[in-house]
Amino acid sequence: MAGLRAKRMEETREKLIEAARKAFAEQGYAAASMDDLTAAAGLTRGALYHNFGDKRGLLAAVVDRIDSEMAARAQARAAEAGGDEWSRLLAEGAAYIESALDPEVRRIVLLDGPAALGDPSLWPSQNRCLAATMRSLETLSRAGALAPVDIEAAARLLNGAALNAALWVAASDAPEDVLARAKAAFVRLASGLLAGRGAPRAGP
Repeated sequence: MAGLRAKRMEETREKLIEAARKAFAEQGYAAASMDDLTAAAGLTRGALYHNFGDKRGLLAAVVDRIDSEMAARAQARAAEAGGDEWSRLLAEGAAYIESALDPEVRRIVLLDGPAALGDPSLWPSQNRCLAATMRSLETLSRAGALAPVDIEAAARLLNGAALNAALWVAASDAPEDVLARAKAAFVRLASGLLAGRGAPRAGP
């Protein structure tokens, strides 16, 4: 019985997240109606309150879902690109920045998310990204590829650079132009962490 109840609760959460994701993408967080999105999910406001507390809690769940998907796509792109650990790390950062061109990502995660939820560096999804970046940097450090540097500090600065680049692209009136500039600057900044290498490459 407990297992069935848990399954039903998870199904309810998924319905609300998907309905909210669609509503927030199409209308924006502020304009989206809780009554409309719960009706679209075939549920009530009570279900929303029970599972997420309020509309802001629901947005947090949607942002966490999409931001996690962004990170997973960036990691997949990096794996497909191949190369060494450093090349994959740069490719992952570049792919994350490129996500800002996606209309859903732009509106929900990069515009409405920070406005409603506050500092993105405190989001659970960003903390998971930070942990992954630290693991990559630790691998590079053990291989002697990095200059002497505090791993957590370097990871926070790298992730912050990629996130802020994505925020810049999302807010720009000329996103394609800004994207190219942001990616090139990201690679230049990141390459300062390397030990015993010459000028950094132009970027992925």
